[in-house]
Amino acid sequence: MSEREPLDLAFVGTGNAFAPQRCWSGFVLNERVLFDAPPTALYALKCLRLPLDAIEAIFVSHFHADHFYGLPFLLLQYAYETRRTSDLTIVGPPGIEERLRALTELGYPGLLDKLHGFVLRFVDVEDGWHGEVAGLRAEAVEVVHGGPALRSFGYRVEAGGRALAYTGDSEYCEQLLRLGRGVDVLVSDCTYVTGRSNPEHMSFEEVQELRERLGGTTRLVLTHLGARPPEPPDDHYIVAVDRARYRL
Repeated sequence: MSEREPLDLAFVGTGNAFAPQRCWSGFVLNERVLFDAPPTALYALKCLRLPLDAIEAIFVSHFHADHFYGLPFLLLQYAYETRRTSDLTIVGPPGIEERLRALTELGYPGLLDKLHGFVLRFVDVEDGWHGEVAGLRAEAVEVVHGGPALRSFGYRVEAGGRALAYTGDSEYCEQLLRLGRGVDVLVSDCTYVTGRSNPEHMSFEEVQELRERLGGTTRLVLTHLGARPPEPPDDHYIVAVDRARYRL
């Protein structure tokens, strides 16, 4: 891609696990990279008319069901309807391959043996991991979410001379400054309308503080919403909507 191309974000969903009238949160970058795979991802991808065989990589932030359980449905699509010819890379917390194999065997036994014409690759990340995935320079930052039994990661990628970061699910923590500093767009957890130090997720108040600390021209796209947050104070914020696309 040429330098400084717009970042094209297509949201398969924008809600948290309990949100009424929203699908679970996840989005596609530049029609090629899916960030999180909620159970409704395949439905939303088809509604958005995105080319399913163009997805080259999937970044999974953590193993909670609203972010991870859509993967078997997408693989089912590739096994029976959308025949891939290019490889697919799935990036996620340590154990991503074993977790996906166990989940797929539970719902669709033998499905992974029916995938032909492409190689399914897995990348386990740790805090500070750097790599190249689907032609993008990528970095993982471990964030705070889910307690000691669950490891959660945010991701930072560079595409077309632009930088995008995604918090995944996270409490307000110092790691988010390392993740988001200097990026053009930060897709951010904004589960709560008000309050501070709410369990496992950020509020709109905390997102605003994070934006102030990051400074610069970073635009925040708010997702993983419960109730709709207050009207943003300026155009540095976008409240994402299910199956909407934003060129930023």
